[in-house]
Amino acid sequence: MLVPRFRREAGIDVKVIAVGSGAALRMAARGDADVVLAHAPSAERDFVKAGDLVEGRLVMHNDFVLVGPPGDPAGVKGSASVEAAMAAIARAGGFASRGDDSGTHKKELDLWGEADFDPKSVARREEIGQGMGATLRVASERGLYTLTDRGTYLTQGRRLRLVVVYQGATILLNVYHAHLVNPAKHAGVKAAAGRRFIEFLVSGDVQRTIGEFGKAQFGEPLFVPDANKDPTTLGLR
Repeated sequence: MLVPRFRREAGIDVKVIAVGSGAALRMAARGDADVVLAHAPSAERDFVKAGDLVEGRLVMHNDFVLVGPPGDPAGVKGSASVEAAMAAIARAGGFASRGDDSGTHKKELDLWGEADFDPKSVARREEIGQGMGATLRVASERGLYTLTDRGTYLTQGRRLRLVVVYQGATILLNVYHAHLVNPAKHAGVKAAAGRRFIEFLVSGDVQRTIGEFGKAQFGEPLFVPDANKDPTTLGLR
């Protein structure tokens, strides 16, 4: 929705390369992009420190949720914490991992660490190596649990045999930043156009559009607009 609008308003063409956050950040480190939109804050900080990313802006957030078979064979529902939820899955086995170094994959690994489990020790944990939609479909078909951003689950949930089994922990916040690839370090970066695109994403009209996106179809927006907010004030829905 937003990229065609930017093309119309700015007269600037945008080539979207849709990859996981890890791959996007590595592209930035090579100077192979002008702007990066990512949702892996801890990894992003490393690239900011290395000087590959500059002028980062908070754009929006949603949250991650754990989903699984309707019968919840691992007994995840009712877990007192996300650590207990992951431990229940680890004991029962059966988890579909994106396995693609995306922001979601990085978050999954963080959660196993919080629960003090080596993900390689989890029985029937399958690394799909594909995007969120494909991972959800595999989890649905094979009766596995998985971690997903709420937006993708909402857009695909009606076609899946998966239900939300855990949500709401602060660690499940899913925050998106836009960064300019540093033109001082990477020759060829279109800095002026990149800055204009980032300013477009955080402009008032676009932030209002983000806050409404999905509401009519799914009963709730897929993202919460966050431009100019203090990151410490973000909260889960």
